Amino acid sequence: MINQEDNSQSSIIERTADYKPPNTWHSWLIGRPLSTADAGHQTIGKVVGLAVFASDALSSTAYATQEILVILAAAGTMAFGVVVPISMAIVALLAIVTISYEQTIHAYSDGGGAYIVARDNLGELPALVAGASLLIDYILTVSVSIASGVAQITSAFPGMYDYRVMLAVVFIMFIMLMNLRGVKESGVAFAIPTYFFVAMMLVTVGMGLFRFLSGTLGTVIDPPEITFHGVASVITPFLILHAFASGTTALTGVEAISNGITAFNEPRSKNAGITLIWMSIILGSLFLGISFLAKQIGAVPSESETVISQFARTVYGGRGVFYLMLIGATTVILIMAANTAFADFPRLGALVAKDGFLPRQLTYRGSRLVYSRGIATLAIIASLLLVIFNASVTRLIPLYAIGVFLSFTLSQGGMTLRWWKIGKLKPGETKTEKGSTLRYEKSWRSKMFVNGFGSICTFVVMMVFAVTKFKDGAYLVLFLIPLLVSVFWMIHRHYNNLAKKLSLDNFGIIAPHTIRHRVIMPVSGVHQGTLAALRYARMLSDDVTAVHVVIEPVDAEKVREKWETWGEGVRMVMLDSPFRLFIEPILGYISDIAEQRQPGETITIVVPEFVSDNRVTATLHTNTAEILRGQLKHQHDIVITNVPYHVHEDSGL
Repeated sequence: MINQEDNSQSSIIERTADYKPPNTWHSWLIGRPLSTADAGHQTIGKVVGLAVFASDALSSTAYATQEILVILAAAGTMAFGVVVPISMAIVALLAIVTISYEQTIHAYSDGGGAYIVARDNLGELPALVAGASLLIDYILTVSVSIASGVAQITSAFPGMYDYRVMLAVVFIMFIMLMNLRGVKESGVAFAIPTYFFVAMMLVTVGMGLFRFLSGTLGTVIDPPEITFHGVASVITPFLILHAFASGTTALTGVEAISNGITAFNEPRSKNAGITLIWMSIILGSLFLGISFLAKQIGAVPSESETVISQFARTVYGGRGVFYLMLIGATTVILIMAANTAFADFPRLGALVAKDGFLPRQLTYRGSRLVYSRGIATLAIIASLLLVIFNASVTRLIPLYAIGVFLSFTLSQGGMTLRWWKIGKLKPGETKTEKGSTLRYEKSWRSKMFVNGFGSICTFVVMMVFAVTKFKDGAYLVLFLIPLLVSVFWMIHRHYNNLAKKLSLDNFGIIAPHTIRHRVIMPVSGVHQGTLAALRYARMLSDDVTAVHVVIEPVDAEKVREKWETWGEGVRMVMLDSPFRLFIEPILGYISDIAEQRQPGETITIVVPEFVSDNRVTATLHTNTAEILRGQLKHQHDIVITNVPYHVHEDSGL
């Protein structure tokens, strides 16, 4: 309500919006809207965090061994003997990457992973390369994980093979819906299946090892037809490197925790670091166990039946209850692996968008305090990818992991430079950067060595992957990353040009007003377009009220400061909107004013409207004026005036 007795001399008026969103089918589907104040209660602990951010990495145990065998099959079944040494090398690489990222987690407690580390230490271009790599990787994570989960179903029920694409899309829509309900709620829902998978896999591997040691394990009965990948007659170094590159898909998802640190309870870095170590120990143990036992039972790679299916029916002696429990658990964890990408893709997209390299709309949080537009974008792109590649894991895998290891390399390279900068500081000295604060540490040399060595290792793996998988489809990723970086720069250029044209630097005073009547002017930000609309409003009346809806307190403070400087004493009402709604609080305020107006009084709503002469760049902006006009034109005795502010742009973005 309006406080009529507020006689404050300040031109800024504090106000809280009374409007609360009603219960609709939307709230029934994804849950009731959450207030901004609830954000602190939506964090998660280590147990739930493992389910949210580690499901991608843990799920790779279901297909990493198979992908190694697919490559080795080109040299015949005798080549399967090297699957264990290759797996041991991959686990050693996992240990290096884990130690390196554990340091990153403690250095950047606000999250952001490779993008933030590269931005602060290597510059914008490496940061954009890291961001593009991770965004592509998250899309592929969803596609590969869902396709692999569906493959488990079709292994147990071959009659569903022809419906695998439809099943995959349905699963993506389900994961999307769960994530729209919020990180905490989706994490709690997925925690039980995650731990059920880990328990079932540990029991199965343990039983397999026991039967192997007791001599009762045996081999696969009626193995499927082998899927060959390429043609070779002998085991060559290139073949081994090729198989190693395929197996490194087991490391995908390791970086996820470093990107989502802000989702953890305090102390965030400590909890995230412990979760990372838990994940790596479980992943390494299961991967080695499965690879070792797959060799002993004579499992073969095949599109018709997965290695996990062959492994389970050999250990349990057929397709009984325990076999179905393991296949069911594996299917669920593979589908849930997509949840990791759904947790991280929107966060990374919001960070890149906040820096002006993606559409600003990706920074907006939905009713459940998640970046809902990023979640929907990921679901749509991943679904299209599954349709294009016919939900085939083997066809999608070559596109996978290059982006992961490129981001690994840039992240660890950035951390190496960060430790070097810390070494240049004096004891007790600090230096503030955009994403973190540098403080001198005695152990900076050893930490720099860890990150540096890790960067070299992941760079070598990335190059091996790029060369060995180039013909299989890796060239697409090598093309897409530069293309996406170019799109980033074009969007950034547009926003920079617009900011210059709207800048208040060296801007003159507002022209005096001459006409009187009540005017209300919604203000989203203070720039040249706003002041042009204010100039017009003051020409209409000396009774002008600017209204700003407070969605993010930090942004509101900037508006407050600029208005004190440029508002020429015109009062501004700050409408606090705890549910991050914009239109409803404005409408409520106008309705409140309308109820108190005198007979014959007319209210004019002056709406500043940014107009771009470029149709492409116009899509990068929310048309608030159009939305308000659509809502207000049905109200009686209220005049709506749009004040367009035209910005002429180049033909390109």
